[in-house]
Amino acid sequence: MNSLTNKDLYKAMWRWHFYAGVIFAPFLIILSITGAIYLFKPQIESVLYKNYFYVAEGQQQLAPSRLIEKVTSAYEDATVVSYRPSDAPNRSVEIGIVLHDEPYTVFVNPYNGNILGEIAKNGKLMNIIVKLHGELMVGTVGDRIVELAACWAVILLITGLYLWWPRKRSLYGIVSIRFHEGKRVMWKDIHSVLAIWLSVFILLLIVTGLPWAGFMGDKINRIATATHTGYPAGLWDDIPESVIPTKSVADVPWAAENMPVPESKQNGTMTIPIESVIQIAQERHVHPGYSIYFPEGEKGVYTVSVFPNLPQDQATLHIDQYSGEVLADLRFKDYGWLAKVIEIGIALHEGRYFGLFNQLIGLATCLGLIFIAYSGIVMWWKRRPKGRIGVPPAPQNKNVARMVALIIIVLGLIMPLVALSLVVAFAVDWIVIRRIPKLQTWFSIE
Repeated sequence: MNSLTNKDLYKAMWRWHFYAGVIFAPFLIILSITGAIYLFKPQIESVLYKNYFYVAEGQQQLAPSRLIEKVTSAYEDATVVSYRPSDAPNRSVEIGIVLHDEPYTVFVNPYNGNILGEIAKNGKLMNIIVKLHGELMVGTVGDRIVELAACWAVILLITGLYLWWPRKRSLYGIVSIRFHEGKRVMWKDIHSVLAIWLSVFILLLIVTGLPWAGFMGDKINRIATATHTGYPAGLWDDIPESVIPTKSVADVPWAAENMPVPESKQNGTMTIPIESVIQIAQERHVHPGYSIYFPEGEKGVYTVSVFPNLPQDQATLHIDQYSGEVLADLRFKDYGWLAKVIEIGIALHEGRYFGLFNQLIGLATCLGLIFIAYSGIVMWWKRRPKGRIGVPPAPQNKNVARMVALIIIVLGLIMPLVALSLVVAFAVDWIVIRRIPKLQTWFSIE
């Protein structure tokens, strides 16, 4: 590749790096801030809700059915939908209810049945943080914006690596910060050095977050289901299944979300008590901290699920509401390879896999990403000509244009939303900005 082509390719990379950075930097900052907060969910909630979570240890806990009776007496118009047993001697019981079409969690002292209070599911701090992190509090549109920002962050890493790659300077010079050569050089070094050192961790955060994304996440889940690399097929061939996915009746691990809910065999009119479901969970050695979701309708089932720190301890059980027969028992060992990888990735993403060390690594990555985005904005602001946006110049070489088109095709195969946005950006750049003199002047760097 001759020097002219090298120069043009550098211009093309710089131009797309600039576009991606300016447009998505604010969203990446929001994602980093909310992600950093969510990493410390256990510690934060233990402080915020300590009067709800913790009780004085007593001698004997009341029967779960008795605790449920106390809740239904206190909330006469409520429907009980879930039950989370106490998983420690000083831990309260959590009973999920729906009151006036709104979900609440009621916290109950298991020793005396006193109600400690209730929290609306949509009002819980970490649920608000999750909605802001996942969809910017604006539903599907926000979900697509977040997914685009995450995917464009990959493009920022790729183009940034090319721009950083040593050409005339030594490798040591590239990974060091020049504090005495002017503020513009200093900010450029801070931006690139931080990005290089954190690139692997940033990429890991992005990749492990994509299974939750509305568009890519759905595609990944469909692929896992179709290839049986998610939940296994054929383990319960003799059990009648509904067309309802498990995620519609309970909060379950990612691997179990699309597993069809089996149906209870109507061989009785009396539903087994909650105590029997707890006994089954204990006999099956379900990890403490599990929740029990109540049957919906005559063919509904009890669903038991748990999200421990280690994915290897996950469990999803469906239990016949009449006979107590375990209709499905899905564990980590049953997952396909893709589901196992994704569940481990999710645990890493949320800072659960390695405990505090995992949280601190995640925090450092989020803080680093915030500073990378901020330093990029500072660099642009210092470089931009007065009264102009200052977009880096476009390459003139046709071979470079073809190379960019090839990149669009490759990214389109991997990340369709990114490909669509690239086509739109490419069209605006070539058809609109370059054809209107005033816009060309405003966007130019000179």
